[in-house]
Amino acid sequence: MKNSVFALCALGTVFLSCSKKEPADLYPQYSAKADYDTAAVDSFSQGATSIDVIRQIRMSSKQYQDSVKEASRLQAEKERIAREVEKENKQKLEEEKKKAAREKQQAESPAPAAN
Repeated sequence: MKNSVFALCALGTVFLSCSKKEPADLYPQYSAKADYDTAAVDSFSQGATSIDVIRQIRMSSKQYQDSVKEASRLQAEKERIAREVEKENKQKLEEEKKKAAREKQQAESPAPAAN
């Protein structure tokens, strides 16, 4: 009788401890819930697409080509603006040099005497 009570208690403990229980979510507002299928897909399975193939498809798309053209156009515009700014700076520097030379020349030339 004692052995059967002990066996029954041990068996009950094993069933209780091994049963599947969902853990209580302590912070449900912070738990991540995926709203999409998260099943892994084998890259060698039927219908799987190689990363290189996907990359080529994206690169050949119209949107990608347009973005490349836009980026090259913006780069050319930046270079043009930089050249114009450089030209303006050179012109200002030349004008300042000429003005300084004229002022120096006027200072060196003797002032006419008022006798």
